[in-house]
Amino acid sequence: MGSYIANTKEQQQAMLEQAGFQSFDELFSDIPESVRCRGLSIPAGLSELETMEQMEELAAKNKVFRHIFRGAGAYCHYIPAIVKSVTSKEEFLTAYTPYQAEISQGILQSIFEYQTMICELTGMEVSNASVYDGATAAAEAVAMCRERKRTKVYVSAAVNPEVLAVIGAYCYGNGMEVETIPHKDGLTDQQALRAALGDDSACFYLQQPNYFGCLEDAEEIGEIVHAAGAKYIMGCNPIALARIPTPGECGADIAVGEGQPLGLELAFGGPYLGYMAATGKMMRKLPGRIVGETTDKNGKRAFVLTLQAREQHIRREKASSNICSNQAHCALTAGAYMAAMGAEGLRRTADLCVSKAHYLQEELGKAGLRMKYRQPYFHEFVTTGGRAAEILTALEQAGILGGLPLNETDILWCATELNTKAAMDRTAAIVREVSQK
Repeated sequence: MGSYIANTKEQQQAMLEQAGFQSFDELFSDIPESVRCRGLSIPAGLSELETMEQMEELAAKNKVFRHIFRGAGAYCHYIPAIVKSVTSKEEFLTAYTPYQAEISQGILQSIFEYQTMICELTGMEVSNASVYDGATAAAEAVAMCRERKRTKVYVSAAVNPEVLAVIGAYCYGNGMEVETIPHKDGLTDQQALRAALGDDSACFYLQQPNYFGCLEDAEEIGEIVHAAGAKYIMGCNPIALARIPTPGECGADIAVGEGQPLGLELAFGGPYLGYMAATGKMMRKLPGRIVGETTDKNGKRAFVLTLQAREQHIRREKASSNICSNQAHCALTAGAYMAAMGAEGLRRTADLCVSKAHYLQEELGKAGLRMKYRQPYFHEFVTTGGRAAEILTALEQAGILGGLPLNETDILWCATELNTKAAMDRTAAIVREVSQK
């Protein structure tokens, strides 16, 4: 990347110091030393074949798990082969910004179809063409709710901590105050929420299912939020929406979420996409691109970018967001996945996630791990009672990526349609062995 950026070493150092750092090592200090790359040390003059061999040796150091029982925001799902067959076409890989509608009809239609399916999935009236990831979508949704006298943001403590951190960063920059509402037995404390909301409340953000996997009473919470005159934002797992009440049915003003489960591989954490949908009343505050359907001069169906007057690249001084691009290829992938799966395929996937998660929980219970929160759940749940580090180490040695450790005893587990009975039984057996030591 450095060879494409026209700045000198002195300029780079000046930028580092302006940001509060003295060196690049200090800038990247949050990255563990064990995973930092200090150079590939490939000898000069190697042939392509020899270089490839060395790169494969380096890649072999990565631990690749055949069985994954970890979610917490990124999920391992089956992706039909047709998805990559469509998205790998040159026409989609080489296109970028479809500002010239007359030569971008294919790209524009793909975005339009994606938006339409997101609206159907969420029960909302309008969707944009996606943003960077689910956390960004949540933060952008919060920014949409800011009003002159309403600048206080409430977020359930039962949301993904990484999403909460991004919301906090956005609010710090735009002068909004963030307050978390505690959870009680794994669910948002409705009594605490009702007591906290006031005349300065801009919005409340709820995750459904929440970070612990529990299903919230989203409709009742929406009534509490609207009674205080605030906007209601729901961040939802898109696969779960095939079976649970949609944000639209729960009265949400804005629906957001991580779109990775819709046909995107785990891919070391990205690129992913954040989906955003809203009611018609909130339409003009949606950031990013919106594609509309119209007719050309011959009366034929056509697609165009619409509502551009509110885009930050045209009216920057009045913009509510600095999003000026999107995850177009990721949105195309999600659209291809939803089209390939269809409504029945998504429902079947959701059903398998639920049934396999409950089977896994039952087997882990027999192995000695108790449920932390006894609430209805989708495909994630928290167990307690075991030695988390020892359990996960033993699973790793067997080629199994266990759940996410929340502390010394609590583990957040996840199951999807890809987890087999044999793998779940093996996981429970290893947990039992560790627990009996």
